[in-house]
Amino acid sequence: MIVEGAVVDVDGARRAYVRFRKGQVVEVGSPGTDSSRGKEHRVHGIVTPRPVNSHTHLGDAAAAREPPHAGVAEIVGPGGLKFRLLAERSAVEKEHAMRSALERMVREGVGAVVDFREEGVPGVAQLRRASAGLPIEVRALGRPTARPIVPGELSRLLRIADGIGVSSAREETFETRNRLADRAHRMGKWFALHASEEVREKPDEYMRPRPDLLVHLTKASPDDLETVAKTHVPVAVCLRSNALFGRSPDLAAFARAGVRLLIGSDNAMLNAPSIFRETEFAYLAGRWLGHPVDAQYLARAAYVEPWLWLDQPGRARIAPGMTGTPLAFRLPTEDPAYQLVTRATAQLIVPTGAERGE
Repeated sequence: MIVEGAVVDVDGARRAYVRFRKGQVVEVGSPGTDSSRGKEHRVHGIVTPRPVNSHTHLGDAAAAREPPHAGVAEIVGPGGLKFRLLAERSAVEKEHAMRSALERMVREGVGAVVDFREEGVPGVAQLRRASAGLPIEVRALGRPTARPIVPGELSRLLRIADGIGVSSAREETFETRNRLADRAHRMGKWFALHASEEVREKPDEYMRPRPDLLVHLTKASPDDLETVAKTHVPVAVCLRSNALFGRSPDLAAFARAGVRLLIGSDNAMLNAPSIFRETEFAYLAGRWLGHPVDAQYLARAAYVEPWLWLDQPGRARIAPGMTGTPLAFRLPTEDPAYQLVTRATAQLIVPTGAERGE
């Protein structure tokens, strides 16, 4: 089959057709120049790499009730509501809820998810069981439970996790962060943390030791953003989660500073794990609050930049022989990045043959 209209990928947005065979891209070119001679089914739409949900906390998906009106510390901070609920839920309940959240992401075409999984080795093991057999890459960033750090626990955690994800520099000592980052990096794994979420923190506080990923920077100043941008460390933002606590980062300022932007849905107990909802909200919030952000910047943050960070550039460019299978949407093709950011839904995904083996 052929999807004709537009492509949005690492090279930007452009008019194009994409020819599929068994879900794989076999031909790309300018509209009207394909080699099918009109003999293949044709759909008008947009083709793009699969989105990545770059920051989640899926473990708390088992807690789905409306959260109380309270601050970040009371809801998701250490000892807060989230951790009390995690302690109350059984492993089976948490695994079932995490699998349901992952299945939703699969239905929305998500190719990978980066999850901050609390509760030490058992927490990561639960996520691994929950994701077994699903067609989605799950990158688990675990968090050891013992303080001070117990070497045995950290070793066991890093054997099954893709790295370490901690709460923030404010809640972990420099000695602890340095030890976690050093051990993770020695094993070729990631170290990530939340930063400037509730209050502004100085970059020196969260950039030492150097992380592989930052989350939020909701309270970062323009100078802070420029400092982070120069390091090329990506930043995952979660606009709906921030809005729940009365905050919204200025993504136009992120773009001006040149920050490598990623997008995540954050805590599953607060928001559905939908990148479609997240990008739409991010775009509309910027317009509403008077600092509009370019739709192309948001589209790249959801569909392109994560694959570069995951060191899978072959999944970021729509081309014959590309790694993995891209997504096709039955969407208008004018201003394609805007269409992706504000109108994409699971119902608009076009089957490209992989589902039927054609």
